[in-house]
Amino acid sequence: QVQLVESGGGSVQPGGSLRLSCTGSGFMFNNYGRNWYRQSPGKGREFVASIINVGDGTVYAGSVKGRFTIFRDNSKNTVYLQMSKLEPEDTGVYYCKTNIQSLAYWGQGTQVTVSS
Repeated sequence: QVQLVESGGGSVQPGGSLRLSCTGSGFMFNNYGRNWYRQSPGKGREFVASIINVGDGTVYAGSVKGRFTIFRDNSKNTVYLQMSKLEPEDTGVYYCKTNIQSLAYWGQGTQVTVSS
């Protein structure tokens, strides 16, 4: 059974940093890319960043480029989202997603709150 578990969310002041983790199980982690999405209050779920299954290919939303970094540790079946220079607009629930054979699998989400 495919499972994704996010962790690392919390409350931080503007300008601060957080590192989110997403650990996968039940599938061949190395074979699939991984994505981070977020859903802010009153908004739909939006793409944040993605990383391919091999190599260092990454893509970022324009709003986070230069502030967020996505990377993976295949030995731990985990992908990370390092978030720096956080802004109140970054507040939301952050979700990890992977696509396996045309099916999308999501984690349960982790809350990030940026507020002074």
